Amino acid sequence: MNDHTFDYAKAFSRNLGWITEAEQLRLRYATVAIGGMGGVGGHHLLALTRMGVGNFRIADFDHFELANFNRQSGATVATLNLSKCDTMAAMAHAVNPTAKIEVYRQGLSAATLDEFLKGADVYIDGLDFFAFDIREKTFAACSTLRVPAITAAPLGMGAAWLCFMPGEMDFETFFRWDNHRASEKALRFLVGLAPSLMHRYLADTRQVNLEKGTGPSTAMACYLCAGVAATEAIKILLRRGKLTPAPHGLHFDAYLGKFKRTWLPMGNANPLQKFRMTALRRLLNSNL
Repeated sequence: MNDHTFDYAKAFSRNLGWITEAEQLRLRYATVAIGGMGGVGGHHLLALTRMGVGNFRIADFDHFELANFNRQSGATVATLNLSKCDTMAAMAHAVNPTAKIEVYRQGLSAATLDEFLKGADVYIDGLDFFAFDIREKTFAACSTLRVPAITAAPLGMGAAWLCFMPGEMDFETFFRWDNHRASEKALRFLVGLAPSLMHRYLADTRQVNLEKGTGPSTAMACYLCAGVAATEAIKILLRRGKLTPAPHGLHFDAYLGKFKRTWLPMGNANPLQKFRMTALRRLLNSNL
């Protein structure tokens, strides 16, 4: 099938009912920027492609490897050592050959952020959990350019997500990364996303090492992240549905069958949050 035989309206007709024909058309001309095409980013791209979003900017400098097989939608034997960006763009085009996808194969950088984000209707964070420097710069650029930004973290067998809206609390005010070292930023990111720490059912805590930037993952969590992030994006793009911007957040854990709404006035500067971070530091240090 090529662009001339592909029927957009028919391909996404089963979305109708949950959204209107006019809203489907709005999605067709919307632009979504996604940083990272690995663990969650690739799933974000495919979920929104199947919703009929017609314009994307995607960025990732990496290639698929065996360690990606447990969770990344584009990781297969056939795609080993291939570009994550090119692979995911091809998968999205296989669903909607008329989609316009701008590919940033060198990943995101301070030099390309404005170009990547300018004019985007929403940004979705799919960067590696430990990619602190570029994540910080990206969310700062979103704030400056007034682009709504969503981050959804695959934690355990669940997902925790936050939405940063123009005019509301921004990423740095919430997480308070400042000039802390990488392991401290990881801890603050983790506890900020999921202050309830529901995902404390690790079978082997030795697999988490914030100093080395390593931790376990599951496919279920990545699929859940795509579902919730795409839903938040749809609410932003269609301008309907209740949003819960930071300092409010949401956390669902399928393993425990629990859902929690979180609220962190002052973000990680919240006194109770400081206590949680101290407790988690002690726990992680005891496993080193």
